[in-house]
Amino acid sequence: MPLKSMKYIKELRDRRFWLIVGLFVIVAVLEFSTPSAYVFGYLYIGPILLVNTRFGRTATLQATAIACLLTMAIVWLPSHEVIQAPTVASRLIAVVALVVTGFLSDRNRSYQQTVLQQQAKLQAQEKLANVREDFASTLTHDLKTPMLGAIETLKALQRGNFGPILPEQKAVVTTMIRSHQTSLQLVETLLDVYRNDTEGLKLQFAPVDLVEVAEDVATTLIDLAASRRIHILFNYGNSDFRQFIWVNGDAFQLHRVFVNLLTNAINHSPRGSKVEVVLEPGAFYQVAKVIDMGAGITPQELPHLFKRFYQGESDRQAKGSGLGLYLTRQIVEAHGGKIWVENCQPHGAMFAFRLPVLPGQLSLTT
Repeated sequence: MPLKSMKYIKELRDRRFWLIVGLFVIVAVLEFSTPSAYVFGYLYIGPILLVNTRFGRTATLQATAIACLLTMAIVWLPSHEVIQAPTVASRLIAVVALVVTGFLSDRNRSYQQTVLQQQAKLQAQEKLANVREDFASTLTHDLKTPMLGAIETLKALQRGNFGPILPEQKAVVTTMIRSHQTSLQLVETLLDVYRNDTEGLKLQFAPVDLVEVAEDVATTLIDLAASRRIHILFNYGNSDFRQFIWVNGDAFQLHRVFVNLLTNAINHSPRGSKVEVVLEPGAFYQVAKVIDMGAGITPQELPHLFKRFYQGESDRQAKGSGLGLYLTRQIVEAHGGKIWVENCQPHGAMFAFRLPVLPGQLSLTT
């Protein structure tokens, strides 16, 4: 600390010290220059509080003791007055008030120091968390470029741009491409989660047909479903025919919702089973359900599935980053909707969400 600043602080403390001394002197003069029946000892409370805020516990105790002694001194000092019992009682009450003031002010000071320390710890933890988040966001963003480059290189190899490859080699390259694309999807999900948490989810609203989005997503996941021998079925509620289910939403983000839910269902379903997509129109909400035939979800997991980085501890087969469902919840809630999960009987799980009906949707179906 600069010498000039230290000198200023010392001068400030000296001024406060003499201010407190002056206040003690003024109260003492009032005490000893007036009849003993008038108790001015309560006025020592002000200097005691000043001492507590400026000089700490030891000084507070000393100031309280001095104030008590000065308040009771008039009882012991020789005087032409006859000290009455009520006067002694009044001064004892004043002493008790001074002691309580000193004690409570010290407790309050300790409490304030504890609060300040906790606030400092919280701020340090928040700062560290922000640094970690920034680091993770930057790292995630920087990972996209080499991963995209690796995917394009593998695709060129698959096309034979670097020479002919054997069918067995092509199958291996296809697996490598799918693995890289999955990793890229995880990186993009992580990046979007960080961006949404800091900046909020920005949506481009327009009329969207949930049926069209769901069917398009199912088409893009045919290879993944085939690799696990999963059959994707569509159910249109009470209707046996394909319907239009319109909402006001962001088609790209809703596409991601179905990708996350269908991928989750495929990965958690046993081989050779099916995943059912149920699309139900309603008077006020459009409902979409994705039902798998997996192991289901334990009651302990149900409240936590849509939390950030939660992966669960059930017997369901696949494990993920714990971000897909969290991002899905972000998107659905940003659309004014609700997402939930239920267990199915005798086995499996249903992930469902609802979105408000697009006003005037009947005119869009014709």
